[in-house]
Amino acid sequence: MKFVTIICALFITTVTIAQSESLFNEANQAYANENYEEAISKYQSILKDGYESTSVYYNLGNSHYKLNNVGPSVYYFEKALKLDPNDADVTNNLAYARQMTIDAIDEVPKTGVSKIVNSVIATLSVNGWAWLAVIASISFVVLILLYYFSRASLKKRLFFIGGSLSFLIAICAVVFAYQQQSVLEQKSFGIIFPEEVVVRSEPNSRSEQLFLLHEGTKAKILEDFDSWRKIELADGKQGWLLKTELKAL
Repeated sequence: MKFVTIICALFITTVTIAQSESLFNEANQAYANENYEEAISKYQSILKDGYESTSVYYNLGNSHYKLNNVGPSVYYFEKALKLDPNDADVTNNLAYARQMTIDAIDEVPKTGVSKIVNSVIATLSVNGWAWLAVIASISFVVLILLYYFSRASLKKRLFFIGGSLSFLIAICAVVFAYQQQSVLEQKSFGIIFPEEVVVRSEPNSRSEQLFLLHEGTKAKILEDFDSWRKIELADGKQGWLLKTELKAL
């Protein structure tokens, strides 16, 4: 009975994947024919079926970009970039989409040491640092074994130095992987979707109006309270807006 259940599940999964691939091809054809609304509808159907990929989000971003939908185009390019941070096409098109936004927000400059450390950590993904830790750990074990069984003093010295460096690299890789994961978990961002929203000092409509934001602007989500959401911009400004006005990534 269990075997039959597994076979049925695999069959259903295979059929669903085939349907999603067929729908993806139809959406691509609609995009090629400049039927962008139809393409968007089909790409959204794929997401509703529970399948997401860099290609689907990227093509959704392109479709919205063609229709001058600033907020959605930035949003879906950002979603694609989260899945594949190193995709050059996504990065380039996201830059084009951001040029359509109205708000010019300057990022708060980081200190020298913090900037260097962050740039080093950002060179690899969490998985990348994890793999480096594994490789360095294996190298450490191999070099220590060679050191133990070697009789020549020069070789023992070289194996010891290599093993020590491998151990240090493994430790640093683990720490950087942990830091990278912590950054990803702590940072929650969203994109403004309405053409214009009011950011207030407190989570109520009667509080002071601090500033205005426009569609396509990216903001960091700090906390939620009832129907309100506290945000922070790249320049350090903070305030409250309605949850419906900011779509979380």
